[in-house]
Amino acid sequence: MGRPPRHTADDFLDAAVRIFATEGVAGVTMSAVAREVGAPSGSIYHRFPGRPALLAAVWLRTVTRFQQGYLEALEQEPVTEAAVEAAAQVVRWCRAHPAEGKLLYGGDSALGVDDWSAEDRARVDDANRRLDVAITKVLRRLRPLTGRSTDELMLALVDLPYAAVRRHLDRGEAPPPRTVDLVARTTRTLLAG
Repeated sequence: MGRPPRHTADDFLDAAVRIFATEGVAGVTMSAVAREVGAPSGSIYHRFPGRPALLAAVWLRTVTRFQQGYLEALEQEPVTEAAVEAAAQVVRWCRAHPAEGKLLYGGDSALGVDDWSAEDRARVDDANRRLDVAITKVLRRLRPLTGRSTDELMLALVDLPYAAVRRHLDRGEAPPPRTVDLVARTTRTLLAG
């Protein structure tokens, strides 16, 4: 029986996220990730057949982790509090995971989604669909309650929290704690029809 691997797939994904946060996607090469982990270059290929597969795995893991808390927030009642909590959750998550937050903010196109396998692109589409369905459900409930348009609600639910974290993530730092409250208060104000 062979010896257990010294480095897990998550070790390589964590390294890729760290490199992305400091060097951008161009720095995320197979050899750079292996070097960051302290593994021989060949060992990364045992887990990921190439750079597109590595980048897809980084994206999918990040999206899955982010969506877990965000989708839970969107299911809260009353729906106005769900929207406020979801907006605040973006900031909380980025505070806890600034490197992944920067990656998430960059979007899958920054990671070369067009080069990913059909299977990985389908998984991304499924994740996007889950998010779209949840947001659409909340928007349908919020519009009559708030008198706000879809654009105004999307500003509160999506654009505002991302704008609040962006400048911090771009500097390689976590948003300060006060940003959570700022986004929650501002979202609540925007929803106050």
